[in-house]
Amino acid sequence: MLSLLLWFSAIGCGLIAGLYFAFSAFIMKALGRIDPGAGMAAMNEINKVILGSLFMPLFFGTTIVGAVLAALSLLRWSEPGAVPMLFGGVIYVAGMFGVTLLGNVPLNNELARAKATGDGDADDVWRRYLKAWTFWNHVRTVASTVACGCFIAALLNL
Repeated sequence: MLSLLLWFSAIGCGLIAGLYFAFSAFIMKALGRIDPGAGMAAMNEINKVILGSLFMPLFFGTTIVGAVLAALSLLRWSEPGAVPMLFGGVIYVAGMFGVTLLGNVPLNNELARAKATGDGDADDVWRRYLKAWTFWNHVRTVASTVACGCFIAALLNL
């Protein structure tokens, strides 16, 4: 059962990391190059669509299993793989889930409230959003990638 949870977490973290990497590497850059009103509208639509997609069960499922694995690692502390299992769970829950809830989601909510009119205020909101959201997304990308590596290391030590 433990190896199944580790496999699920490793694959889940890897998929999430890949999605976040795409946003950091090119999606946000592309949105930043188009008209601010169009960029804001596109990002707001992405944020709406993602809530009803397969991303959400993966997002929450990997977070829950990561937290369970962190707790299990404490019960199995003297066994091989416990340390990377703990690190993977803590890094993922804090660095991906926590950053999403405290960083990216509030920014998404602020963007949704802003009017994509193309005036100076909307342009300023969009520029600030792009910079802050992308920074926090970089953090999520690194955390998800490192957590994936930790879960793989734990699997290799079973």
